[in-house]
Amino acid sequence: MDKKYCVVGAGGVGGSIAAYMAKSGFDVTLIARGEHLVKIKECGLTMETPHLGTFTVPQIKAVAAEEYTEMPDVIFVCVKGYSLAEIIPFLKTKSDAHTIVIPVLNIYGTGSRLQKELPDSLVTDGCIYIAAEKKAPGIVQQKGSIFRIVYGVRKQEDLRKELFEIAADLCACGIDARISDHIARDAFQKYSYVAPMAACGLYFDAKAEVFQKAGDEREFLSDCMCEISALAEAMEIPFLVDIVKTNLEILDALSPEASTSMQRDLWAGNSSEMDGLVFEPVRMGRKYGVPMPNYELIAHKFGYKE
Repeated sequence: MDKKYCVVGAGGVGGSIAAYMAKSGFDVTLIARGEHLVKIKECGLTMETPHLGTFTVPQIKAVAAEEYTEMPDVIFVCVKGYSLAEIIPFLKTKSDAHTIVIPVLNIYGTGSRLQKELPDSLVTDGCIYIAAEKKAPGIVQQKGSIFRIVYGVRKQEDLRKELFEIAADLCACGIDARISDHIARDAFQKYSYVAPMAACGLYFDAKAEVFQKAGDEREFLSDCMCEISALAEAMEIPFLVDIVKTNLEILDALSPEASTSMQRDLWAGNSSEMDGLVFEPVRMGRKYGVPMPNYELIAHKFGYKE
């Protein structure tokens, strides 16, 4: 039976997931708000991509949270970390024992925290690799061809066949979906990319192009990635790849104009994920006895308190 999908959050991440799935004919509803929602309802959701060109999904289902009346089989949680608490009441009313919830936030450990709030549902851990942002109401721009979702369960007894069916659906619409057999390590590997990029982008007030060329900024970024790698060793989830090489390859595939969502939030004067992406590595270093000199330099510059 075809699955009913719900995507909570209509920014670069959620908008992209919903657009790709709707374009391929899957039953997906996007939870959005404000002028973005108004424009999507009027004109559809437009995606600007470097590899597929620009396309519009004219009749994508998009509603405000309070308008959504269905019970989905799968919920993708794509909000920012600082907005997680406000969507929990929605998730509680729209999930039950058969529901699979897949969070793809930047903040490490979100799945286990959400599982405590949704004890009857299966909440995986997950992460996403995509450079995308809301360009304007009704328009999402993808700044790179990488579009990968990785998710998995923390306990093997929670592994369900439906997780593989979800992956097949995602792959069918052009999203590289992977079920991890060690999601703690794989989610932390994503964190080893997004946290240094956010911290260094903030520290140097720079977009991707500054870090794509040899120089002090790229070296500083690489050192931050090494600090996260040392944390992974201390947490007994060591990476199986050369994390600096792997992450720089991802960086170099981006548009030079790409920036992190944390930077864009700060530029707009909005709340940001600074605590989870800049301050939390310092706290983790203290907890696991790992020196974090670069992270401490950045964190203290932006107001970190011991």
